[in-house]
Amino acid sequence: MSEITIILRDGSEHIIEADTEFSLMEAIRDAGIDEMVAMCGGCCSCATCHVYIEDGEAVLSEPSADEDDLLDSTSCRTGRSRLACQVRLADANISRARIAPED
Repeated sequence: MSEITIILRDGSEHIIEADTEFSLMEAIRDAGIDEMVAMCGGCCSCATCHVYIEDGEAVLSEPSADEDDLLDSTSCRTGRSRLACQVRLADANISRARIAPED
């Protein structure tokens, strides 16, 4: 288990316990954070789990072509943007993530 600070759209922060067996999206959803819509359930077919990885020390793999295309479809993409369903916690070292604004 690891602790991740999730920053909601209103700026409030919630520390969640995250099982490294899951994706960041699953950890946020399982913690009961309703702002994580994740309409496709983690299939990388929408961008409703868009987050900004705010941890400068985070180690992440590059987004896949599908994830990159979906992030291009959002008007609020930044260099820190990722789809939370594609961030495997076992492969990442994340301590802070912000839920992106709704499109």
